[in-house]
Amino acid sequence: MDNNEQHRSGHVVIGVDTHKHVHVAAVMDTIGGIRATLTIPTDTGGFQQLLDWAGSYGRILAFGIEGTGSYGATLASFLRRAGHKVVEAGRPDRRLRRMNGKSDTLDAENAARAVLAGFATATPKSADGEAEMIRQLKIAHDQAVEQRSAAMVTMKAMLVHAPDPLRNETAGKTQMLWPGTWRACVLGSWRAQRTHCVTPFEHWPNGGSTSTPRPRN
Repeated sequence: MDNNEQHRSGHVVIGVDTHKHVHVAAVMDTIGGIRATLTIPTDTGGFQQLLDWAGSYGRILAFGIEGTGSYGATLASFLRRAGHKVVEAGRPDRRLRRMNGKSDTLDAENAARAVLAGFATATPKSADGEAEMIRQLKIAHDQAVEQRSAAMVTMKAMLVHAPDPLRNETAGKTQMLWPGTWRACVLGSWRAQRTHCVTPFEHWPNGGSTSTPRPRN
């Protein structure tokens, strides 16, 4: 029997290099030997395939996954729900990459090696529960603020060339009240309020139309 086989404990660690469409995994035993590699699609079927494949080589100590905050987030959540330990493997050292070359298989092997050596110990975020709900709400709020700011910049630029009645209508109002005034003059029921304000195109030549008026017979 091979001497290495005598020292195998039946425990393995799994390293995963994550991408948008496929993940590449490598299974490593406790003496640093690579047993096999596998490429899976990034869906539930692929995740289950990885789990079954890894379990066929022995008891799984941990999964070391690159990019648990991006492409590897779904896989990390799936494995954690299955009861396995998941750690953030991190990206390989750039100097070692230049020396040893770059490939998905090598990255997966390096992720497994980092777990086995104890270099990878960070626990990835759970991406669920109340903290994740608050994070999603903050993302939506930040986007709404950015879009509102962009809309205000556009409105300011358009008011520079707007007719006098519309500029006078907004002159004494704060920016918070601008959208209501603009909507009333342009997008709202402006016909019912045309004694107080006008559309920004009404006093422009041809009513704001860019087409050349046709001569009447």
